[in-house]
Amino acid sequence: MRAVFKREFRAYFQSPLGYVFIAVLYFFTAYYFFTYNLYSNTTDMSNLFTQLFSVVLFMVPILTMRLMSEDKRARTDQLLLTAPVSRLGIVLGKYMSALCVYLLAMSASLLMAVILSFYAAPDWPVIIGNLLGMALLGACLIAVCMFLSSLTESQVIAAVCGFAASLFLILVAALVYVVSTPAFRTLFSYMSFNNRYNGFTYGIIDFSNVLFFVSIAVMFLLLTTAVLEKRRWS
Repeated sequence: MRAVFKREFRAYFQSPLGYVFIAVLYFFTAYYFFTYNLYSNTTDMSNLFTQLFSVVLFMVPILTMRLMSEDKRARTDQLLLTAPVSRLGIVLGKYMSALCVYLLAMSASLLMAVILSFYAAPDWPVIIGNLLGMALLGACLIAVCMFLSSLTESQVIAAVCGFAASLFLILVAALVYVVSTPAFRTLFSYMSFNNRYNGFTYGIIDFSNVLFFVSIAVMFLLLTTAVLEKRRWS
């Protein structure tokens, strides 16, 4: 697993992808920090993290589009499948590499909070809750988009499917106010990433929300492992 992690993490910075992903998230974080904190003269960073929710939803598919599809296109997946590492180890190695790049990009928000602390006392419990929420959201989305990448050898198709999944996650929250059936309203409300994430923006760390994101991530990691296992025997 360690070898796979090093290979994939290095690959992000041997191409522009890793640099561009980090630069874009740093740009949006700095822009929202200026707009909602410096310009508005407030230490409340909740609006910044709320806006980053949509940015993350549409940036993660770009980060993960090559994770599985590139090996499939280049036929190097067979080398991985015959290597002395388990299928789960391959998936976790690739997953952790993407997650580390994501966390590097999200470190911009922590940097902004530190800068803010030189001028005023920020609400650190709220900031920590937001950072945890962003980490869980990213970990979950990476697992979902990685599974989609394992289904195709085209990076473009993997990215488009990831965008579609992100759009669906946004629409789920809206469907709560559209459908009239109580059972469906409860289901959509339960599945809404937006509703699950909102609590973190106020510094509220609800264990059920943490468990939700972790469970989704684990489920899609296992599904990706199953796809690799199926490919091994096909």
